[in-house]
Amino acid sequence: MTIEPAKKHTEPVEDWATDYDIFDPGYVKDPFPTWDELRGKCPVAHTERWGGSWMPTTYEDVRKIAANVDIFSSRNPLVATVGELAVASPEMEQRASAGAPPISSDPPVHTWARALLLPKFSMKEVSAYEEETRELCRSLIDVFLDKGRADAATDYAQQIPARVIANLLGIPQERAGEFTEWVQGFLEYGLTDVNMRSGSAMQMVSFLNEQIQDRKANPGDDLISYLLSAKADGAPDPIPESHVLGTCFLLMVAGIDTTWSSIGAAMWHLAQNPDECRRLIDEPELITSAIEELLRAYAPVTMAREVTRDAQYDGCPMKENDKILMNFPAANRDPEKFEKPDEVILDRKINPHIAFGVGIHRCAGSNLARMEMRVAIEEWLKRIPEFRLEDPAAVTWAGGQVRGPRKCMVVF
Repeated sequence: MTIEPAKKHTEPVEDWATDYDIFDPGYVKDPFPTWDELRGKCPVAHTERWGGSWMPTTYEDVRKIAANVDIFSSRNPLVATVGELAVASPEMEQRASAGAPPISSDPPVHTWARALLLPKFSMKEVSAYEEETRELCRSLIDVFLDKGRADAATDYAQQIPARVIANLLGIPQERAGEFTEWVQGFLEYGLTDVNMRSGSAMQMVSFLNEQIQDRKANPGDDLISYLLSAKADGAPDPIPESHVLGTCFLLMVAGIDTTWSSIGAAMWHLAQNPDECRRLIDEPELITSAIEELLRAYAPVTMAREVTRDAQYDGCPMKENDKILMNFPAANRDPEKFEKPDEVILDRKINPHIAFGVGIHRCAGSNLARMEMRVAIEEWLKRIPEFRLEDPAAVTWAGGQVRGPRKCMVVF
């Protein structure tokens, strides 16, 4: 099946306020100056590229839009640039009917869908996966430690979340590499190639559907089995199978690329700041605030909202079905909200960042992501306390809805 991609422009951007391009190579590599310019010139920018969208860049605008779920719906948070996916199989039709709850749902469905997940992502539940995550990090480091160099993105950061999510879903670890390919095809390369995006989605959905059928026959102690037996508030029967499929799809999409991008960005930062590495080693209690600050400074995720009806927002004439790019990373560097926003201050005292979103759709898996980041940094610094970028100019970044380093060679 061939799908026509949304319209794109090949000419360079001349006015970022009226014609931004989130896939512009310069913007992907260093978007911070653009956000600074837009906050002062046009805090809610607009573009017709990639199907058209609006992009708020201040903390207050992002917060207000997130809070108005009546006008700014989350029904399509993962398709912000290239349009809808094709429904090319019964499994895809099944997932499409449920979306990716709770992130793709509005109240009242969102309320009970999120409530089902929160207990499984509590700090207590997440702590049960910490030692296995530490062992995973150690085994990854073992592979390249004696070589004196490694790609902190692909050899390390990228390998961790896929295996943690596999463990959570009760899926064999050897399939984790496939997860990485599918997620990249859906969230990264597929953002500008709708056929790749649709194909990757279908691979994930087909695989997850197989896992669901297996758990129906052979239930276990994993999240898929838990969801299959879960009930919405007051409902006599378990939640629909399509809902289980959509939620598992969300966990793969939202729990892998986002976290490896955060870990990779943290490694990129620390490779250029040896004094901060030394502080984290000498002051281990600093790791908690350091994680929050690294999340603030290098927040990876830009989710989307859709306008439910024609509306004005701060003078912007938004039309029904217009897309809003919720630029959480830009909001986290707003000088109206954060003192010295472009500085990474590991012991920042006041840090109300929104790297995990804001409002009712704040990431339900934030405890898991924090644990993975903390363990990844701690285990790396135990074994490799001193390291640096091999060639800063050779570092490459992914852009679009999830920003993070994709190649990040370090030497030690």
